[in-house]
Amino acid sequence: MGARPASAAPPAEPSARAGRRRVGILAVQGDVEAHARALGRAGAEAVRVLREKDLDGLDALVLPGGESTTIAKGLARLGLYEPLRAFARAGHPMLGTCAGAILLARRVENHPVETLGLLDATAVRNAYGTQVDSFAAAADSGAAAGLEGLRCVFIRAPRLRDLGPDVEVLATVDGEPVLVREGKLLAATFHPELGEDPRVHELLLALA
Repeated sequence: MGARPASAAPPAEPSARAGRRRVGILAVQGDVEAHARALGRAGAEAVRVLREKDLDGLDALVLPGGESTTIAKGLARLGLYEPLRAFARAGHPMLGTCAGAILLARRVENHPVETLGLLDATAVRNAYGTQVDSFAAAADSGAAAGLEGLRCVFIRAPRLRDLGPDVEVLATVDGEPVLVREGKLLAATFHPELGEDPRVHELLLALA
């Protein structure tokens, strides 16, 4: 698949940065409040993003889960595609979870939608089935340092395939990549905001 294994990923250092970071959450759809609580547990201030000017002064951005077609239409309606791409190109970290991971990917299978095209990966929509097929599982052994035992909640989750050579696999479940990193981009096919574990959000802050 061409991606680098978890052993190539640098250890997460969530407490390496001092000060309170301001992290935007795209608020078109999805569990914005759950992400806000998770960011609060990680020591950050959450800011809702619905307009280009909402990105001003942010240290990082979360693209939450939801329904990727609905979110994509919202991005087009609000004129946010190019501002979000520019935000990433300026070196700001971004975390996409579930539908947010789809929107980060360069390629999409199973009813493609317009994406930001930032992450060198193919996202396969609804690869685990429908809502009734939702499940939770612990990450496989061999996760990147600091992510051992990560609990992953999957709800109509995508799979990430055809990972580019610069994409690092930070965690897998049943051998499938569920958390990956390319530069300052993080993509999780699960919902790290559900539960009390702040480590994925801390990893985002460590990149800021």
